[in-house]
Amino acid sequence: MDKKFSTAIAGAVMLVCLNAGAAPVVKPGPADAQFKAIYTQEWKWRLSQKQEDGEDDDDSGVSPSLPRIDLATQNSRLAYWQGVMKKLDGIKEAKLSAPERINYQVYKAQIAAFIAAQQFREYEKPLNADSAFWSNMAGTARRPMTKEKEFRDYLKQLTDVPRYFNEEIVNMRAGMARGFTPPKVTLVGRDSSITSVTDAKTPQETVFYLPFKKMPASMPAALQEELRAQAVKVIQSTVIPAHQSLLKFMREEYVPKAREELAAESLPDGKAYYQSKIVEFTTTSLSADQIHNIGVEEMAKIRAEMHEVMKQVGFKGDLPAFLQFLRTDPQFYAKTPEELLMRSAWVAKKFDAKVGQYFGYLPRRRFAVIPVPDDQAPFYTSGRGGPGVYLVNTYNLPSRALYSMPALTLHESAPGHAFQMPVALEQKGRPPFRNAYISAYGEGWALYSERLGVEMGMYETPYEVFGMLSYQAWRASRLVVDTGVHSKGWTRKQAQDYLRENTALSNHEIETEVDRYISWPGQALSYYLGEMSIINARKKAEKALGQKFDIRAFHDTVLQLGSVPLPVLEARIDQFIAEGGKSPYPDLE
Repeated sequence: MDKKFSTAIAGAVMLVCLNAGAAPVVKPGPADAQFKAIYTQEWKWRLSQKQEDGEDDDDSGVSPSLPRIDLATQNSRLAYWQGVMKKLDGIKEAKLSAPERINYQVYKAQIAAFIAAQQFREYEKPLNADSAFWSNMAGTARRPMTKEKEFRDYLKQLTDVPRYFNEEIVNMRAGMARGFTPPKVTLVGRDSSITSVTDAKTPQETVFYLPFKKMPASMPAALQEELRAQAVKVIQSTVIPAHQSLLKFMREEYVPKAREELAAESLPDGKAYYQSKIVEFTTTSLSADQIHNIGVEEMAKIRAEMHEVMKQVGFKGDLPAFLQFLRTDPQFYAKTPEELLMRSAWVAKKFDAKVGQYFGYLPRRRFAVIPVPDDQAPFYTSGRGGPGVYLVNTYNLPSRALYSMPALTLHESAPGHAFQMPVALEQKGRPPFRNAYISAYGEGWALYSERLGVEMGMYETPYEVFGMLSYQAWRASRLVVDTGVHSKGWTRKQAQDYLRENTALSNHEIETEVDRYISWPGQALSYYLGEMSIINARKKAEKALGQKFDIRAFHDTVLQLGSVPLPVLEARIDQFIAEGGKSPYPDLE
């Protein structure tokens, strides 16, 4: 068996085995200490490698340098994580205490994903249609800075850009040589975030100068001027030239030589590679064929719900005609970016009036509703949320339907990402690796939040309900489209047509979304499978507990657990049922 494939299968089998049943109660002992020593040492090493950038934790400061990503470093990382896995295999899971058993299951899946990524040399493809290493790096410039040390460390980081970009280019050339690139069609126009830097008339107009535009009033004026002058100099002398070199490489070498094929299975060792991404993003052992069939079945159910809404509004015509009506009627679209932002904020505040009925534990952290930055907006998704922020894409307003905003807002803000992530971060006594984002859990919860909006009364019109159903269809169709493209030979047009025929998404959104799925294999599978897991766990708990079932306790249990593989979540709900449905926060009962 191919070594890479065996790694992917081992990861899948390990995750399936997590559902083996409730283990006996074990008190903390030598196995706990052995495991803690392993993950404590590895985490310290991981931080030294700058493999964790702390983007979900504003208190993490600013790194004075960027990660080393050359081949020697990548090989040493693979060897290190393989050593860690060998140590983990030496621990008897049954001898771990209950909290450490969950940590073990999460951590081992995490290390397995790291190993697979290194073995498939994913560092040779550090970009997709959604994001790239250079745009990710620019995110640091948008973080608030308040201390002199942060500004000085940030300036040091900027001086490291040429070295970092050069190492990325060397890796990308290695990927090109073996046909390991995103498909060429998904790269068209994606250099706009590079040209936003190279075309700037002055350093002050680049994204990298943002921290120096609003410096703390408590900082002496002379110091502010000194730091600003240094920023102008380093951006002019190092950052802009590095972007110019990167732009030349992208336009003259990389994009022209990028592969024409779309399927992940057409990549080197592609079948095993795609299966490894399925394991990573779904935390299950499902095959591409199984996932494709689930998607087809779920789409049929959602389509039936859509027809019910069409009857409610008295629409005379078929589903394609109704979708065309929704895409083109002006009543459904904002006239200004401010209107779209205000509608999003209004939905978020409506949730605040309902939250106490559905959640016991509320995160302390608030979030802001802000527009997606102009340099990212044309190819960015419709919205994105996380700790402290709900980004709303106000670019191309005729593609941002107002009837979809309630579902989008519930997903990205509260009770979705901007609610779930802070809850997880606020849990005490949890090792830092538990803050890593597991897509099947996080995206599954956010999509569940959209469905939850129905019983919460968040959708005020049948059109808003249809917007929710369209979003459900959007995620279910991803199961069909992602596997269709990467495993069944689908064309880009086939994928676009499938979304066009089954959702109310605008043509602009359909095009950007399909390119995201094409260039980011497997990620799109996490949403609907994650939601199904949560819904099925809830149904199981409701049936088992009957009158004892408390929706607040159920939601608190799911969120208190934090980002975990789906089998771990399902096992936790089994425990929730066995304990009589009690809340994980007794003081809130």
